[in-house]
Amino acid sequence: MSNDTTHVTVTRTIDSAAKDIFAVLTLPARHHEFDGSGMVRNADDTERIDKTGEKFVMNMQSGSDGDYRTHNFVTAYDENKMIGWQPAPEAEDGTAPTEPLGWEWLYELKSLGNDSTEVSLTYDWSHVTDPKLLEKVGFPAIPQEDLEQSLNLLAAAVTKP
Repeated sequence: MSNDTTHVTVTRTIDSAAKDIFAVLTLPARHHEFDGSGMVRNADDTERIDKTGEKFVMNMQSGSDGDYRTHNFVTAYDENKMIGWQPAPEAEDGTAPTEPLGWEWLYELKSLGNDSTEVSLTYDWSHVTDPKLLEKVGFPAIPQEDLEQSLNLLAAAVTKP
């Protein structure tokens, strides 16, 4: 695992095939199952992600912001190898954002055989350029321990039917 001023990456081996892990990661309706921060409530969108450029909406909750929705722009997609998205909160009036705000969640899968996969989760805020947003959010907003918990929860979610 690594940590610097613009990203945090955690890695763990999961005893499942990459295709099975990827199937969970690409289904927004299951994201609440592997959210180590406890902020994801559920998804508005239940369709499987199948390419970059797509967008899915999540219902969120945090102590400081209360209930809110994020629109997630899919920025990386390589079947059974990589999936990533950049979120942008919906405006208070319900207006959907037109572009992400610069931070990204990226899952990378490296098959170690038929039933074992090395999974890396990177939380990257290197593209956040708005000084007010940087100050408001106080990156990293999600601590490394929550990212590690996300991978632990992902391992458990993959074994669920």
